[in-house]
Amino acid sequence: MGTNRHHVVASGAGWRASEFTCTMGPHDPAPEERHADACIAVVLAGTFQYRCTQGAAVLSPGAILLGNAGSAFACGHEHAAGDRCLSFHFAPECLEAVAQAVPGARRITFVRPCLPAMPALMPLIAAAQAASEDDGAEIEELALRLAGAVATTQAAGARAMRDPSRRDARRVTQALRLIEAAEPSARLALAELAGAAAMSPYHFLRTFRQVVGMTPHQYILRTRLHRAAVRLLGSRAPVSAIAFEAGFNDLSTFNHRFRRLMGVTPSAFRGRGAAHR
Repeated sequence: MGTNRHHVVASGAGWRASEFTCTMGPHDPAPEERHADACIAVVLAGTFQYRCTQGAAVLSPGAILLGNAGSAFACGHEHAAGDRCLSFHFAPECLEAVAQAVPGARRITFVRPCLPAMPALMPLIAAAQAASEDDGAEIEELALRLAGAVATTQAAGARAMRDPSRRDARRVTQALRLIEAAEPSARLALAELAGAAAMSPYHFLRTFRQVVGMTPHQYILRTRLHRAAVRLLGSRAPVSAIAFEAGFNDLSTFNHRFRRLMGVTPSAFRGRGAAHR
């Protein structure tokens, strides 16, 4: 039987951050639990099914789980084992203070189970992962910035992902796991991913986008750039070496795509991270 372990990374007045590591799989039960506090959790690795009062979703790296205080939820691993999340928990007064500073938010009550892996949130997610793997000194700032970003996104009316059927969840999970396990330099064709999901390419493309919130190509590119962003913040390796590790053979292409997704060049992104430390 798998386990679900967590340890507190950092905490303060009205908030705490914990890293959860789960090894549960298809043969383990998914008991109903209850969020003691409002929860915003970043998925760092693995995939799982999340069901709560706001709906259901398949969560993969880069997605953000949302849970209201007191609401029931269940996390299942019907199709693959294990995941890792960085989870932020907030007292009501802490979230209300954040919401008051976000135009149109007023208060933060989550109306959907998650946010997909959105490009606008990628720099913040990469910074959170890098900080959790370091000494955690930046976690308080990141916790508040993440809460503000979620409130802003929700106030702007982000498109919700479709609640997946069990069949869609299983098939998309298989493709997500294949992408996560692949070498950065691997070129995963749409036909290959569709074949792993036992679907036609068009049906797979449509289903993947409905469940994950982006196309397979966009997700693969986002995954590679996310890994590069974490490496930029956590090491002093040359940008060219990190680009190669992420599967980019051309530095100019890496710089262009990184800047388009992150809003700044790789060097500037690394510089911002150093400035906040």
